[in-house]
This record gives sequence, structure tokens and C-alpha cells, in this order.
Amino acid sequence: MGHKDHRSKQFSCKASETWSTSVKCVSYRMNQMQQEKELTENILKVLKEQAADSILVLEGALKLNKDLYVHTIRTLDLLALEPGMVNGETESSTAGLKISAEEIQCQVCYDLGAIYFQQGSTNAAVHENAKEKFFRTKELIAKNGSSSLHFTIDEERLAGYCQACGVLTSSSDDASQQATPYSQIHSCMKSGNYQDLVKIFLEDNVTLSLPVQFRQSVLRELFQKAQQGNDALDEVCFKVCVCNTVCDVLQGRTIDIQFCQLFLKPSKEKIDFLLEVCSRSINLENASEALKRKMAAFLKNLCLGLEDLQLVFMISSHELFIKLLKDDERKLLIDQMRKRSPRINLCTKPVTSFYDIPASASVNIGQLEHQLILSVDPWRIRQILIELHGMTSERQFWTVSNKWEVPNVYGNVILGIKDNLTRDLVYILMAKGLHCCAIKDFVHAKQLFAACLELVTEFSPKLRQVMLNEMLLLDIYTHEAGAGVSGERPPSDLISRVRGYLEMRVPDIPLRQVIAEECVAFLLNWRENEYLTMQVPLPLVQTNPYVKLGQLLAATCKELPGPKESRRTAKDLWEVVVQICSVSNQHKRGNDGRVSLIKHRESTLGIMYRSELLSFIKKLREPLVLTTILSLFVKLHNVREDIVNDIAAEHISIWPSSIPNLQSVDFEAVAVTVKELVSYALTINANNHFWLIIQADIYFATNQYSAALHYYLQAGAVCSDFFNKMVPPDVYTDQVIKRMIKCCSLLNCHTQVAILCQFLREVDYKTAFKALQEQNSHDAMDSYYEYIWDVTILEYLTYLHHKRGETDKRQIAIKAIGQTELNASNPEEVLQLAAQRRKKKFLQAMAKLYF
Repeated sequence: MGHKDHRSKQFSCKASETWSTSVKCVSYRMNQMQQEKELTENILKVLKEQAADSILVLEGALKLNKDLYVHTIRTLDLLALEPGMVNGETESSTAGLKISAEEIQCQVCYDLGAIYFQQGSTNAAVHENAKEKFFRTKELIAKNGSSSLHFTIDEERLAGYCQACGVLTSSSDDASQQATPYSQIHSCMKSGNYQDLVKIFLEDNVTLSLPVQFRQSVLRELFQKAQQGNDALDEVCFKVCVCNTVCDVLQGRTIDIQFCQLFLKPSKEKIDFLLEVCSRSINLENASEALKRKMAAFLKNLCLGLEDLQLVFMISSHELFIKLLKDDERKLLIDQMRKRSPRINLCTKPVTSFYDIPASASVNIGQLEHQLILSVDPWRIRQILIELHGMTSERQFWTVSNKWEVPNVYGNVILGIKDNLTRDLVYILMAKGLHCCAIKDFVHAKQLFAACLELVTEFSPKLRQVMLNEMLLLDIYTHEAGAGVSGERPPSDLISRVRGYLEMRVPDIPLRQVIAEECVAFLLNWRENEYLTMQVPLPLVQTNPYVKLGQLLAATCKELPGPKESRRTAKDLWEVVVQICSVSNQHKRGNDGRVSLIKHRESTLGIMYRSELLSFIKKLREPLVLTTILSLFVKLHNVREDIVNDIAAEHISIWPSSIPNLQSVDFEAVAVTVKELVSYALTINANNHFWLIIQADIYFATNQYSAALHYYLQAGAVCSDFFNKMVPPDVYTDQVIKRMIKCCSLLNCHTQVAILCQFLREVDYKTAFKALQEQNSHDAMDSYYEYIWDVTILEYLTYLHHKRGETDKRQIAIKAIGQTELNASNPEEVLQLAAQRRKKKFLQAMAKLYF
């Protein structure tokens, strides 16, 4: 035992000595690094102080007119033998290597020019000196040649300096500089000669000498001038933007959003100029096939984006378009455009005596079919069909366009009409009405549906009810896109018709599921919770899944907030959604004898598929309903066993905390659904701070820390008038602040971490001190010290900088701690006000950084 004790003591002594040596080595290295840093700073400081003297010496060197001689090895050896004489000559004579005065001037002019150019950022007049020196350098290089061994000059850099100086000093008398596009553009911008500016851009579309960044900077400057009230520049902006866009197209770059914005209202003049730019930018004889394809695709997409057929004709009939696109491509383009209906004013005649209009004289069938495709006037459609049926009885004209689509549930009934003309007319009127409805052209849709309703009323009660249902859906869309946007409640007649549709029990009527969806969503959006919970017929709830879902949502919203015993409906809604998100598991034996588990994503166990549920939710706009369904999915997301970071949401406590059959839930689909729902909700109200917190938590859980900070800050900003008021504590909870701290820490913004530690109810000094010890910080560091109000943290900073020998930063910390409003003797109200003021400034600074 004694021997063991002796050995253990010996080991402890050696370990202690090793540790002591290691600490001394680390300390010595840190001191050495600090000394080297201070030495470097002192050298730089001395060089800055002596810069003016160095410039004077170099300027004096330019006045030397005699050649200089530099000693070589031979002359140095001779000097060692006889200091006063070298080959019979004194050392001040022509012994050694000759360097001409012009070579010296060349190098010195270049160096002085570079110094003056850098100083010109604060003193524009210095650019003249820089220009003089650079141009003198060019002259001397031209005279002595660039192969001299006695000066080292980057000629490409020199050319750039000369070009920049020519622009900055705006010397109109220098012909060589005026010839460059940069100087010409600068001169045009300064003098307001925008016509020549556009001409330069047009010419450069062929030569492509201007960098894309320079082109964009000129356009930005023009936009800024236009926004300052110079309306005459709008046309110039458009023309320069078109030149840039065509240049981008030819070089395979993405078309800028500015072009799309300026082309929102196209005109004949704009199209003319665009075609001129395209024609002048490409030489079809010499251009490669790839270049031609790019230009052809651009013109083709332009045609598809235009609604005015006259403007489309201008492009499609242009010589360039005809040469670039083959015949079959042009035909295909025409077919693609058939699906769109131009905005044509409808006839205001009432839809009575629908068959009383006489057919006009016969014309070419192809022309009539083309007119039939384009027209949205029910009277004109009927007239064309009468003419077509008078010319041939073999054609089914409802098949003219493959873009005319009628739901299958209606198609079988309509195609069962025996009279060919009536069948074509009903089909086309309904197809065009549905298309107008889809593109939100509700005025035309209503007239087409009204004409179709009058027509089918005469012979088919079934189709009459179909049209009444479609007109109800159209009225819902019209109100939601019009008066409903401003919050105006729908008329009671419309609400009654919606209820009537849901309660309708007419047998053999083809029904579209989307109408039931829209009706239930309509009632939820306008808070008809009383009807959905108390008055809706029970058989309807049992047979229509959307009515059942709507009833459960309405009942749950009605009980919020409520006592625990009133949360039965919340549990029922939870069970329905869990069942929808569950997957049916099957076991399959493979070739190797092993049994594998197969999950079917779309389960039929629930009342509807998950995709149908998501589609229905995206029709909702009422905030409480959206908050409720979001809360449910967030809770379902948090229930999974392997969850690391929970997502927070309102009313999350009303949902059950566990699921009996956890393995059956498709949690991947749940996570995707949560993301989609939050994104949709924020399109409805981008200023809902609780939804913003959910979005931030999602990004946090998926390790997207910069995006998470963006949404945490946005949530605080929207509920505090951009931090001018205090952020409510239920928004910036301790959990939210801790997540913001972790985001900053993982982004290496350690000073931000220390400041955010003050926001917690109890300041987290341990985390703050650890963050401040980090030297590899990617934030503004000492610039943030003015936002610290906790004296303990400031004292620690003072100690830390003193220990590191960082004098300047220590002074900043001392200045911050010395402010009178942070004095511990102040009343609590003063201290709170000082903290609030710093919170505001810090959060605003963070918002500017992450927004």
C-alpha cells in the first residue's frame, strides 16, 4: 500500500508540473501574439503619419531630370577595395547600372496616381491629380516600351484607372476618353441627353462591351431620378430596361422583374421599340442556332403573356418573328392562345327569345370556328353555331377547342341532349362560363350562365338545377372577390341560398364537390357558427364530410376560450384530423423472406384525404378558424416521439396530449401540412404575430436560423409599431428569446447573444459571458455595446478587454457603463426606461440586418 501511495503522489506531482508548463506555454504564446499585434498596429500608425511626407518625396522625385545609376556586384566589389574610385571614376559618376529619368518617372507617376485615386473617394478634386499621373504613365510606357526591367506596372489595371478617371473628371476635351462607352454614358447622364444614352445601349447590344452590373446601375440611377418626380424619364427607363432585357435574353440570363413591371400595360409604341431592339441586337446571318432559339423563345413567351390580339399580331407578323419560328411552331403558338378569352364587351340585350336572331350569310368554316373560340358574347356564340350547323351537319362543334372543359358529372347529361345545336350551345356556354369564372371574369361568366340557364329551363329540370348551383358558386366567388375583401357581410339572400344548397335533397342531380366545399367555407368565413353547430340537419352532417368538418370547426371556435369540460368538440375534431392524417400499414414478404412494412400515404380511413382537407383549409379566411386548425396541426406535429424542438401556437392546450396508435400517423405529411398552412395563413394576414412565431419555430426546428430570426423579429415588429412600443410578453416569451439566442449563437453573432440574454426574465449571465469570450464573432461587436443596459455585463466587458489588451474596445465599454441613466442609484422607472430605449434601438438594428 505504501508503495502505491508513493507512486500516486509521484504521478500527481508530474501531472501538476505538466499542467503548469502547459499553462505557461499558452500564456507565453498569447503574450507573443499580443505583442506582434501591437507592433503591427504601431507600424501602420507610423506609416499613416508619414504618408504625406512620402508623397512629397515622390513628387520631388518627378522633378529629377538626370539618370540614376545603381551599383552592381562588380562596382560594389571595387568600392570595397577603393571606396573613393571605381575604374578611375568617383562613385557619383556613371558607374553601375543606368536607370533613365523617364523610367523612374513612369513608376513614380503610377504609384502616385494610385494613391491619389484612393484619396479621391473623400476629395473629388484629387481625381484630377490621379488622372494627370496615370496619363503621364501611359505616355512614358508608349515612349519607352512596356518591356523595361526597371518598372513594374499592370497595364490592364492602368487602363482601368485611366477610364475611371476620365469618367470621374468628365473631361469633354479628351477625345480618347470620350470615345469609350463609359464616358459617353456618364456625359449623357450628366447633360440629360437621354436619346443618345438609349442609342449607346442599343449599339452595345451588338458589341456587348458593357458589363451587366454597369447596365443595371445606370438603370437604377434612372429609376431613382424618375421616382424623384421626373415623369419624362419613364419612357427612358422603359427603353433602357428593354435593351438590358434583350441583352440578358441573348446571354442566357433570367429576365429582370423590372421588365415585367414596366410591361404590365403594353402599348403599340412599346411593342414597336421592343421589336426594333430585338432586330438590331441579333444578326440572323451570323448568329448561332442557340442564339436564335433564345430570341425565338423570348418572343413566343411575350405573345403568350399578351391579352390584346392586335399587339400579338404586331409581333407574330414581324419579319424577325417569321424568320425565327418555323411554320409548325407558329401554328402551335396559335393553338396555345386559343384557350384565352379577350375582354370583349357583351351585348346588353336581355336573354329573351333566344332563337329569334336570324343567321347571317355563310362564311368560311375555319373563320367561324376561330370566332367561336374567341367570343364570350352568348348572342354571338349562338349566331355562329346556327351558321355552322347550316353549313354542315356532320361536325360536333363542342369539340372545336380542347380547352373547353366541362366536369364529367355534367358532361354525361349535356352530351345526352339529342338536338345537335342545343347540345353544342349548352356545352360551349357552360365551358366558357366556367373558364371566365376560373380567371375571375365574373361579369362575362354571369351572362354566359344566365343564357345557359334560360336555354335549359325549357327542356331539362335537371340541367336547370345544375345551372342554379353554378350560379350560386359564381355569386359566392363574386362577393368574396369584391365586397367581401373589405369585410362587408354578404346579403342575407346569399346566405339563405347557401344553406338551401347544403340542405337540398333533389334526387339524381349531378353535384360538384367543390360547391359543397365553398358553401361550408363561406359559412365559416362569415362566422355562421350558430347554423353550423345547431341548425344544420343531422343527415347532412353524416353524409357530407365537409359539413361535418365545418360543424366541428365552428363548435370548437365557439367554445374558445372555455373550461376543460367544454372541450368535447375539440377532441372530436382532433380525432377526425388524426384519422385523416393516419396511414394504413400493410406487411409484405420480400424475395429474401423478410417482412417489410408498406405505408399508404393517402388513407381511406378518414372522412376525406389529406390533400382534400388541405384544399378545403386554403378556402378559409376567418382568423379564429385558421388559428384553430393551425393549433391542431402544430399539436399533432409536437406529439411525435422523436421531436426535438416543439412549435408554439395559440390554444394548444385544448388538444389531447397523446395518440393511442402513434405509429399509424404520417408525421412527415403532418410536418409538410403545417408548413403549407402557415404559409397560406400569412398570405391572408402577414401581420399576425402568432402565425409569424409558428413560421419562425418551423425554421428553427429545421436549422434555418437566419430565416427563423427574420420571422421572430417580424413577429415583434408587427405588434409593437416596429419596436417603438414594448413587445407584449406573450409574444416574446422566454422560449422565443432563448431560441433567438441560439440562432445568433449558431450564426456566430456572439455580441447579439449577450444582448439578448438581458431580455430574459432572469438575465442569463453564464451564456452572456461565454458568448463575449468568443473572439470569432460575425456581428458588429463593440458597436453593439451602446445597447447593453446590464451593468454586470458591461463590467465584465471592461475586464475582458483589459485582459486582452484591447484598449479601444475597453474605452467603448467604459463609456457605455458611465452613462448616468444606468446608475444603480436611479429610481426603478429611470432604469426601466433606459432598458426599454436600448431594447428598441437594438431590435430595430437587428430588424434592418435580417429583414
